[in-house]
Amino acid sequence: MCRFCVSFIVSCALGAGAAQAAGNTRHDSFNLAKKILLQQVYHDHRTTFYCASHFGTSKQLEHTLYSPLKDTSRAYRLEWEHLVPAHAFGQSFAAWREGAPECVDSKGKSFKGRRCAEKVEMLYRYMQSDMHNLVPAIGELNGLRSNYSFALLPGEERRFGVCDMEIAERKAEPPPEVRGDIARSYFYMDMAYPGRGIVSGKNRKLYEAWDRADPVNGWECERQRRIAELQGNENRYVARACEEKGL
Repeated sequence: MCRFCVSFIVSCALGAGAAQAAGNTRHDSFNLAKKILLQQVYHDHRTTFYCASHFGTSKQLEHTLYSPLKDTSRAYRLEWEHLVPAHAFGQSFAAWREGAPECVDSKGKSFKGRRCAEKVEMLYRYMQSDMHNLVPAIGELNGLRSNYSFALLPGEERRFGVCDMEIAERKAEPPPEVRGDIARSYFYMDMAYPGRGIVSGKNRKLYEAWDRADPVNGWECERQRRIAELQGNENRYVARACEEKGL
């Protein structure tokens, strides 16, 4: 075979591999991802994604807009939330739904769910650790949001003080100023990890509206650049919008 043909085939193969690496393929540890975010991405932007509570290196929160429902330690603890819940993409893995031969505890009992997916599925670990999908959150809110999808809740009760975050009927309505960020995270995850059912046709219309109503700002662009450098891949939806706006 001619050298040109060999080079052409190799180039095509490499190009295909690059195209497939739209998601995270560098870090497969959720704990490491959280540490990197705290120390290298949010080191000079110490506010939570919802409600703008402040945090320091101690991971303790100071609230200005947020009023806790319960005066518990979790209400003042920093946690890292998956915008696209791990439950949402985790169920696309057979190990999550059904378990696997390797998922047996020390007593011989089989297990499934998140624990099994973490044990046997490298792709799941990459998705769970994808920093483009992780934001700093108030622990109490993270727990209350659980694995609920985002939606608009008409006539909702304001339960968290001045912070315009509402959770009801197994849905979560985020503040208007972060809805575009959420939409672009969902679009990224759906593109980076195809076939996982992350964005439905119904939700796509809602997220497209949120994307238009809440465009990228300087911090979202800087966050994207930092994560892209540390993780090795871009959120192309954010990167493109930032380039168009000159941010």
